[in-house]
Parts: sequence; C-alpha cells; structure tokens
Amino acid sequence: MATLAPLLLHGLLALSLALVAHGIPGDHGNLTRQSFPPGFVFGTASSAYQVEGNTLKYGRGPCIWDTFLKYPGTTPDNATANVTVDEYNRYMDDVDNMVRVGFDAYRFSISWSRIFPSGIGRINKDGVDYYHRLINYLLANHITPYVVLYHYDLPQVLQDQYNGWLNPRIVVDFTRFADFCFKTYGDRVKNWFTINEPRMMASHGYGDGYFPPARCTGCHFGGNSATEPYIAGHHLLLAHASAVKLYREKYQATRTMLTIPGKARFQVPQGGKIGILLDFVWYEPLTSSIDDEYAAHRARMFTLGWFLHPITYGHYPESMEKIVMGRLPNFTVEQSAMVKGSADYIAINHYTTYYASNFVNETHTSYANDWHLTHWIVCPDERNGVPIGKKGYSDWLYVVPWGLYKALLWTKEKFNNPIMLIGENGIDQSGSDSLPYALYDNFRIDYFEKYLHELQCAIHDGAKVIGYFAWSLLDNFEWRLGFTSKFGIVYVDRTTFMRYPKDSARWFRKIIKNEE
Repeated sequence: MATLAPLLLHGLLALSLALVAHGIPGDHGNLTRQSFPPGFVFGTASSAYQVEGNTLKYGRGPCIWDTFLKYPGTTPDNATANVTVDEYNRYMDDVDNMVRVGFDAYRFSISWSRIFPSGIGRINKDGVDYYHRLINYLLANHITPYVVLYHYDLPQVLQDQYNGWLNPRIVVDFTRFADFCFKTYGDRVKNWFTINEPRMMASHGYGDGYFPPARCTGCHFGGNSATEPYIAGHHLLLAHASAVKLYREKYQATRTMLTIPGKARFQVPQGGKIGILLDFVWYEPLTSSIDDEYAAHRARMFTLGWFLHPITYGHYPESMEKIVMGRLPNFTVEQSAMVKGSADYIAINHYTTYYASNFVNETHTSYANDWHLTHWIVCPDERNGVPIGKKGYSDWLYVVPWGLYKALLWTKEKFNNPIMLIGENGIDQSGSDSLPYALYDNFRIDYFEKYLHELQCAIHDGAKVIGYFAWSLLDNFEWRLGFTSKFGIVYVDRTTFMRYPKDSARWFRKIIKNEE
C-alpha cells in the first residue's frame, strides 16, 4: 500500500475512517470511555529509577545508571536520580492523583537492586516491603498494577562481575529475580512485563554508548559496536523467554498456597498474564521508490522486528540475518522453542514517526555502526521541505499521529495480530517551565487527543489493542535529559515535592469519567 503516493493514500484512508467512526473527519470531540471497546484499560506509567529516588537509602544497591551519572555532563543539568520525585515516600499522593483522574491501571517497574542489592542472594526487606505497600495501596483504590521486572536499571555488581547482558549468566540471574517477584507479589499482580525496550538497551548501551554501561567502538569503557549490541539483545530475549517459561510452568496455572489471616490456607493459581514492552518508531518511506520502501522495512525490522519476530516465529528477521550475518547469535533448537510464543500480550511504546530513505554505503569497509538504523538508511525529518510534524521539546519527538495507526496495523499484519497495549505515549515540554505556566499544556492535550483518535481507527480496523498507558504521570527524571524535559501530566515542585495536576490530567478525567 505504501508504494502508492503515501501521503495522498493516507489522507483518503484517514478521511474514510473518520467518516465511519465519527461522522466527520478530524472530529476528536467524542473521545469517551464508551468509544473504546468494553474493558479497555486507561492507565499511566513510570519506571522505578525515574520516580522512586532514595538511591542511597533503605538498603538499595547501586545500578548502572547511578555509576553512569557520576560523570559530569551526562545530563544537561548534571542531574541525578538520587531524589528525583521521591515516589518511594510519596506513592500515596501519586495513587491519589490517579484516582482523581480515573485511571484504571498503573504501570511501574521493580528496582532489581532494591530487592537484591548484590544482584542475587541477600534480600533487602525494606525494598520488598515498599512494593508490598505500593501494590496494596493501588488495589485498595481499585487501580490494577501492571508490573515491569526490568526497566534499564541493571545492578552494578552484575556489570562488574561478568559484564551484565554480555554474559549468558545474566539469563539465570534475571530468572531468579523474576521468580522471587512472581512468588512474592503474584498473588495480587496479574499483569506482568519482563523487560522494557530491550532494543534501546542493546543499541544505546552497546552500540553508541549513549546509555550505560556505555560500551561501543572507541568508547572510554571499551566495547565493539559490530557485535555487542546483538549479543546483549540475544541475552535480553533469552532472559525474557526464560522468565515467561518459569511463570507459565510454576505460577500462571499451577496452584500455590494462599493464607488468609485467621482462616485456613488453600491453593489458588495466580492466573495472570505476561508479556514484554517494545519501542516502535514508525518509519515511513521518504519516496515511493522500491529502495526507500525497503529501507523503511529494514528500519522497522531493526526496531520492533528484532525482538517481536523471534517471539512470533522463533528466529530473527531475514533482513537482520542478511545484513548482520555471522555476528548475529543463533538460537539453539531449545532456545528457539522457548522464545517462540513467549508473550501473552505485547506492549508498544510509541511516540513519533520518521521518514526513511535508502543510502548506499559505497565503501563497505566498516560494520561498526550497522547495529543502528542508519546503516544504509537516512532518516530525514522533511519531505519536499515540509516537516513530518510539529516538534516536541525533545529533538527526536515529532507529532505524527497517523504513525501510530500505521504502526499498529503493520504489527497486526506482520506478527499474527497479537494482543497489544500502548505501553507509552506522550510528549514533553521544557523543564524550565514553572508554575503556573507549566500547568497550561494544551499542546499535550492536542497530542493525546489526536493519537487516541488514531488508536480508535486502528482498533476499528482490527488491531487488538486492549489498553493505553500515558507517559507519564509525573514530571520525573528523564534519563539523559535529566530534568530539562517534562513528560508528566502532573507537575512536581522539586523543592517541596508538591504535586500539581496539569490541564492534561483534567482532560483525561473528562475522557475517562465522561465529564463535561
């Protein structure tokens, strides 16, 4: 379909979908809970490292981001996450804000090094108890926990001991960590994700050194950009699949003991679901040429396909195998069987869309950078001098709502129509915005409105999307951007830690609660 004048074709498609779904094109005014399928989940999201703070307190061990941020200039404001927004002590305030908005669910991660300060072995009771408190308070307020086992924050000790994700030992240690979490929280947590955005960790942690452990060809910490991203990605996939196998065999259907205070102990199956979170920028061909069409296809396969193709079919995409060749690890027969089908659902983290254009590498002298999408691919942000969309505060984020529709329909068609959730979606503003102006975020409302409209269209056309998580609840620590970027629908005064809902939070309340 994209080989025909893509913009014209999309315009006609969007018009017809709008007429069918809403009566008039471009009318986003009837976004309501009832306009989504029955049982559709509206939630918000965070990660442990970005919101909890207290990195040096309550028995937590250091993770690779703690070490990384010690180097001056790592973030524009030299910020760390030592305190961030202190959700560890203020989680009740944040849950209360979710209740006010009307969210059904909260997607958060568990800090591995807060549970096991040494990576494995000794258990930190303070950390374990914190997640008990958070989960219990969520459930007491009728908010469903969606728990992520790993969101970028590898215990530093495992990086020091055996190079973390570069060593197959990590698969065993991650599975032990997952086992503890399933056993400890699985009586109440029925929605699990193993790993958030493994591609980002593999490519930025081992390809360009932008994320810790900051390994790449020529980097201060050493590394090989031609091989290490694929090795790390391989172990991330195996760790995911191993945890899923464990959950299905030991917890999902198997009866486990449950004790009710003052009553008898009895056996119940946990009966939950488990999946993985994958980032997916949509790549649109710059022109209708065959070369640009294939460039866009390669880009998609080197992002979503890198992980979802093995999960669906048991092996890597053909385009990756052709380009990476012998540097791409192989699955054994047993590993392939374990990876294939290792997800009850898939969460797609989607923010933006880029153009893709073919580029011919005339020299072919170096494979150092082909882990990255720019290998034989150029990603311009304009077509015929017209930007692909308005730019958010971040340089990488363009507002292109139709990209979400295309990403979901492509995923449906290429990967056997999996059950999906939108794991992250949002837009940022400058971290320098202060009260009260930071609360007036109509640009964010416009973003959410248009992307949710495209999500409705994708569902109407058969994409099995069962939930949507806005990124993020709070203005929190935004990785390499520190506090210079704010994605939250709730403003946080980092002097007093008071929370102030923005206009976008009130907008979500109107949508979810059907208020005027």
